[in-house]
Amino acid sequence: MNPNPDAASTASSDGLLVVNLGTPAAPTAAAVRRYLAEFLGDPRVIELPRLLWYPVLYGVILPLRGMRSAAAYRSVWTEQGSPLLVQSQALTDGLAAALPELRVALAMRYGEPSIARVLDAMNVDGGLRRLFVLPLYPQYSATTSATVYDAVADVMRGWRRLPELRFLADYHDDAAWLDAVADSIRRHWAGQGRGERLLCSFHGLPQRYAAAGDPYPQQCVAGAEAIAARLGLDANQWTLSYQSRVGREPWLQPYTDKTLERLAAAGVKRIDVVCPGFAVDCLETLEEIAMENAERFRECGGEALTYIPCLNADASHVAALAALVRRRTSDWRDAGSAA
Repeated sequence: MNPNPDAASTASSDGLLVVNLGTPAAPTAAAVRRYLAEFLGDPRVIELPRLLWYPVLYGVILPLRGMRSAAAYRSVWTEQGSPLLVQSQALTDGLAAALPELRVALAMRYGEPSIARVLDAMNVDGGLRRLFVLPLYPQYSATTSATVYDAVADVMRGWRRLPELRFLADYHDDAAWLDAVADSIRRHWAGQGRGERLLCSFHGLPQRYAAAGDPYPQQCVAGAEAIAARLGLDANQWTLSYQSRVGREPWLQPYTDKTLERLAAAGVKRIDVVCPGFAVDCLETLEEIAMENAERFRECGGEALTYIPCLNADASHVAALAALVRRRTSDWRDAGSAA
């Protein structure tokens, strides 16, 4: 699959911009360092004074993490390229087919195709009159959804004529999306068997961000509880945790790796892990969970950790997001596409 960021799906004056986090251009140390410099240089992501943070970022983190992260990316890289980019493009293609009345395009918050490049291509003729921005983050965080808004606003600051802008902050409680996640777990159990416990692992966040008012942990809990309810699970059959922490400060707890160690020590032999915070599979699911944490679980006495894939471009995922977009833009169709 070769995504073309310079082309939108239709000539409509109404657009849908689908945005995911991003990925290095290649699984090399140089490409990873460029990507991490943009990602970790975002003040929404790392809330520290730049004078304190940049010497650490450029003097310590990028030199040390470049090689290590590149090796992790190589372990999941495909012939088509980055799993996150490939799956995000497939999902976007599905949305374009389901929403032919919109110009539909994919952008990455960090790396390519960039939000600036894609938005300029969507508006190359100056004819973009209404834009719906769909960040592929079910749960809101200032580190994810808000920084997409920042990037879109930065681009439009240079435009003469602005489109009407609508922005989806989150969809953690969308019934169709919750149904799709629950159904994917049921299908996995039907085909692969069922473990003794279901672990819902979400990306972590520094605890001080939540203390400052970020609603992310509450939305993770609410979504996980809704999924468990749909599956008919009681409190002893599932649990929630947070992965991907870095640095020494406290992050949201319980931590995924420590939770797996505890469950293995308690005698749990087979566990299933699902990651409802990720729209598509990526390094954090394919390498961190399915490889690194699966090995950790076995080393601590467990027998098998089975990773349940993200929704990716599944038809139910496309249908849920397309329906959500239609609801939020229903008045566009009622009013017609005229500017």
